[in-house]
Amino acid sequence: MRDCIGGAADADGPEHGCPRRCPPGQEPAGAGSVGWIPGAWSLRRPVRGVGGREHGAQQSATVANPASGASSDLLPHFQLEPEDVYIVKNKAVSLACRATPATQIYFKCNGEWVHQGDHVTQHSTDRGTGLPVMEVRIEVTRQQVEKIFGLEEYWCQCVAWSSSGTTKSQKAFVRIAYLRKNFEQEPTAREVSIEQGIVLPCRPPEGIPPAEVEWLRNEELVDPELDANVYVTPEHSLVLRQARLADTANYTCVAKNIVARRRSASAAIIVYVDGAWSEWSKWSECGAECTHWRSRECSEPAPRNGGRDCHGPELDTRNCTSELCTHAAPGAEDVALYVGLVAVAVCLVLLLLVGVLVYCRKKGGLDADVADSSILTAGFQPVSIKPSKADNPSLLTIQPDLSTTTMTYQGSLCPRQDGPAKLQLPNGHLLSPLGAGRHTLHHSSPAAEGADFVARLSTQSYFRSLPRGTNNMAYGTFNFLGGRLMIPNTGISLLIPPDAIPRGKIYEVYLTLHKQEEVRLPLAGCQTLLSPIVSCGPPGVLLTRPAILAMGHCVEASAENWSIRLKKQSCEGTWEDVLQLGAEPCTELYYCQLEAQACYVFTEQLGRFALVGESLSMAASKRLKLVLFAPAACPSLEYNIRVYCLSDTQDVLKEVIQLEKQLGGQLIGAPRVLHFKDSYHNLRLSIHDMPSSLWKSKLLASYQEIPFYHIWSGLQPFLHCTFTLERLSTSTCELACKIWVWQVEGDGQSFTVNFNIAKDTRFSDWLVPDEVGTPALVGPSAFKIPFLIRQKIISSLDPPGTRGADWRTLAQKLNLDSHLSFFASKASPTAMILNLWEARHFPNGNLSQLAAAVAEVGKQDGALFSEAEC
Repeated sequence: MRDCIGGAADADGPEHGCPRRCPPGQEPAGAGSVGWIPGAWSLRRPVRGVGGREHGAQQSATVANPASGASSDLLPHFQLEPEDVYIVKNKAVSLACRATPATQIYFKCNGEWVHQGDHVTQHSTDRGTGLPVMEVRIEVTRQQVEKIFGLEEYWCQCVAWSSSGTTKSQKAFVRIAYLRKNFEQEPTAREVSIEQGIVLPCRPPEGIPPAEVEWLRNEELVDPELDANVYVTPEHSLVLRQARLADTANYTCVAKNIVARRRSASAAIIVYVDGAWSEWSKWSECGAECTHWRSRECSEPAPRNGGRDCHGPELDTRNCTSELCTHAAPGAEDVALYVGLVAVAVCLVLLLLVGVLVYCRKKGGLDADVADSSILTAGFQPVSIKPSKADNPSLLTIQPDLSTTTMTYQGSLCPRQDGPAKLQLPNGHLLSPLGAGRHTLHHSSPAAEGADFVARLSTQSYFRSLPRGTNNMAYGTFNFLGGRLMIPNTGISLLIPPDAIPRGKIYEVYLTLHKQEEVRLPLAGCQTLLSPIVSCGPPGVLLTRPAILAMGHCVEASAENWSIRLKKQSCEGTWEDVLQLGAEPCTELYYCQLEAQACYVFTEQLGRFALVGESLSMAASKRLKLVLFAPAACPSLEYNIRVYCLSDTQDVLKEVIQLEKQLGGQLIGAPRVLHFKDSYHNLRLSIHDMPSSLWKSKLLASYQEIPFYHIWSGLQPFLHCTFTLERLSTSTCELACKIWVWQVEGDGQSFTVNFNIAKDTRFSDWLVPDEVGTPALVGPSAFKIPFLIRQKIISSLDPPGTRGADWRTLAQKLNLDSHLSFFASKASPTAMILNLWEARHFPNGNLSQLAAAVAEVGKQDGALFSEAEC
């Protein structure tokens, strides 16, 4: 085989030794007629550019001996050089080069010539110079690159020949493109005060080529060119120079290259404003009581996004003098009058106490005169409360059992099988019939008007953090008889058991449901809000027995997939874990019974509570309620279907229904439940099967998508997507279609929509009414179990019984035996069981089932009741 034209033209220079051979299968064309001069060498070594490239401006050339008279202008000059390329997935890439004047061009990759058959060659003539132009292309596959993976980078280079010598192009590197899934660092949620600087870090996933980073604020692109308060650092961190209220949003870091587009977990940034007082108003005129006042408001600025409220009084009063009032020093006669009145009052109180004690002694046997088990469902029904017409209604009163004392249960958790029988009553009734005596319950209107109640609470500092208005609030005045507060249509209630309020005390108690924007509840990592945020108060009041707060939740609970905690907000505003469900409680102040769709929180300290979960595996799931709404009237051609993806709790559904009523919407399908998993996959929604001759969709993409974190956090309660449709004629009133909602690689639901947009009301029954029940019930009306029967059950089952005939068996009959340790820690375990039954089954509880359970306990111990109780 003959040597190539130019001798060492295909080598990197004379230092490489002997001239190399021609490309495989190729002899130099016209080698005998191009004036080839043996021993010609490169005039200079190629100068390499950045990254190891040999730039076209410094191309390597080999020329003939100057004695030949050949001009250096006839050396090949590259018009097109190969450039770096990336292989995406398995798609081959193309490399091209073009040179003039050139008689031959070949590629060399990683030092090896590419076979002649792999070149695609095209010849032409330069119109300006008339010189021949030659262009070649090759393809490089992923398999070729992977063969040398790890040894060195894959590169290719063109070598062009002319009659005067050769020229080499720059090296082009071929790399396999990729973008990993996981971010090296993601932004985290923060709460900052206004005008504070914020830095949200983001380190994108590793990738080739390196990923470009952009930021989204509530799914809209953040453009530093349009907002001087924002800039992105070279390390991809987003910087907000001074936080503004408008900066409260969810921020997402997006990394993308030619392979893929990745999204970080969204970081919720909350910018809050602490409240500040306005100027004091002018002093009022001096009144008849010789006082005047002035006021101010926490409005400059008002607290926003959970900022701290103003400290100090809103109202300031002082003594004053005017023509309307006179100050006279009390004389001796006045002093004597006051002393006489006090003495009379003391005497009356003493006489009243003596009368009460005498009456109690006469009625000492009242507890034993209780009906048998059938009275639970027939003889006694809850007392119907009718408002009193008196201006100052008295509280509910009932003759107390003064012999009852507080004690700590000391019996064994295991039922005793031995011990002497108390009294003989073979096969007797569980509960004896009532005696012939009269038993009267006095009752009256529970509380003052709402405006008066709110006015009284407004003077307290804790009231400033409560939502204004009474739509999501219940309140009432309670004494030792207890009662119940309920927020209609939300599943939220507060049960105050009898004797939870100390005798002689009267409490004004409230129950409120908070919106997410009203309360700052920070979540970290995989944490998610599982319940509404509920306040009951006032905080700091003394309770001698636990109240029970009931509220819904949306978790599919299992110990393997979830770590669930009860959080309570402290007086300083921070949220603390007070109880971890499933673990041994660290305090007896709190306990929680978690059921399929609701939780019941026992608490001896009122305050603000929420249920928060942290997923332990990707199998952890939350329930989403999918609800479809559309306009009840459609005067135009355009028609919108709104698909809500809500946490499956009654309070959120109530809010959406109220919102849709304001928008004039109607329900167009039965709500569905979807189990949304912690798989980091988004929720997708699509619409199908519309009659194309009647309707068309304005959606440009094949589906819409709600980001995973927006749903998983639980902090955005009213997430929805809108499908905008257009009917082709105003006479079209029937709409038929299918709507799919699914989580990528997860659960899904489909809706078959078929209704008349003008008059279809088939699903109106799914909408709950505006008001259900009474927000406040005081005394016996708040309980299903009559008071006297309740007392009889407690006194019978609290002491440890033979053959297990005590409160432990009752707990087992009611499927509450997993809470024996908690019940046993209280003074009356039976009272705790009955309180929980009241909280779970009001107002539709089946007293017959409870009566049967109590009767079963009695049958286990025929000596449970005395002969006198027959």
